[in-house]
Amino acid sequence: MSVYYTLCFLAALAIFIAFANQYVVKIQTTIAITAGSMLISALMVLFGKLGWFNLEPLAVETMESIDFQNFLLKGILGFLLFAGGLGINLKALRSQKWEITILSIAATLLSTFIIGYGFWFIAKLLGWELPLVYCMLFGALISPTDPIAVLAIVKKMKAPPQIAIQIEGESLFNDGVGLVIFATVFAVAFGGVEPTFTSVAGLFLHEALGGILFGAVLGLIAHVMISATDDGSLELLLTLCIPTAGFAFANMIGVSGALAMVVTGIMIGNWTRHSGFSEQSSHHLDHFWELMDQFLNALLFLLIGLALVLLDLDWRDWILLVIAVPLCLAARFISVSLPYVAFRKFRSYNRFSVRILTWGGLRGGLAMAMALALPSGVMVLPEHGVDLREVILVMTYSVVMFSIVVQGMTITPMITAAKKASGDY
Repeated sequence: MSVYYTLCFLAALAIFIAFANQYVVKIQTTIAITAGSMLISALMVLFGKLGWFNLEPLAVETMESIDFQNFLLKGILGFLLFAGGLGINLKALRSQKWEITILSIAATLLSTFIIGYGFWFIAKLLGWELPLVYCMLFGALISPTDPIAVLAIVKKMKAPPQIAIQIEGESLFNDGVGLVIFATVFAVAFGGVEPTFTSVAGLFLHEALGGILFGAVLGLIAHVMISATDDGSLELLLTLCIPTAGFAFANMIGVSGALAMVVTGIMIGNWTRHSGFSEQSSHHLDHFWELMDQFLNALLFLLIGLALVLLDLDWRDWILLVIAVPLCLAARFISVSLPYVAFRKFRSYNRFSVRILTWGGLRGGLAMAMALALPSGVMVLPEHGVDLREVILVMTYSVVMFSIVVQGMTITPMITAAKKASGDY
């Protein structure tokens, strides 16, 4: 069966789970899809161990044929980030510009270092001599938050605006920043780049600033073209060119396509929407991209859950599972708390802000895609036959699953408490 047909059937499965969820457990849709697909994967693995049906080899073959890393990083990521950028209110974003900038850049970098050094230190205590650069790879790929699921809850429950815009803004921008950090560390680990401050900083700035500038130019071109036509269908088709050809070209010239999509999405959503689209076309724009976002997210979270079949756990992997979640939560708390020490000198905040940003900092498909992008065959413990990719994939999957299922399902009481504290409840 072709990859296209496979994706068609998986998309239908994701939508079926979403449909069943509204009548059975009635939890947030993306959480339901992830949990449902994870349950399906676990049952296939269990049945395989028991000798029933023997579906596990077929599931593994199917997942490997999709190439999850390319599907996300070079495919649907552009659509998801562009759609997210369209929904950003620039006026609200400006009111929190320093907070979002610091959380997106400084907090992501700090989290990368805390997790990287923490993993390296814990591995040393266990007698595992892991190179620090490999530990930093895990820190880089797991630090960006991907709160697609919690964002829906935040909007549905009408969380305090101050908290909502911080979660929304940070999640969009730190995806791009995280990808740039990961690409930089990857180049040092496997690309032959010297780990000097000049070379690393140069590579980082090229990707990050290049992506922002390219996004601004792309947004300007799109604005001019959309404003030059009154054909509503053509206006929507022009927006489709941005996360397709625009995203592909950004990646081809070596700049951050993720940051470019966020910047372009914000420009189209806040500038072109009011001066380039008719009122009817603007309405269609929102509905079209909201539907696109929901469809692709459903497919993405299904694939995250089904990725369980790719893991072959031994006793060392269970140690990694225990290590990964508390390490990432601690790093997230520290990297968010420290900036807030400075923030509170200039402005007052809801007392639940740090807790919500910590617990609501979900990891998702982006982290999984970056983990799957690592080369196989790099032995970190040759005497035990331990592969770097397998080590990081296991840790990443445990954090992603915990954040989506556990954190995503338990964030609601915090938001309710934050509303009461701000007098909005």
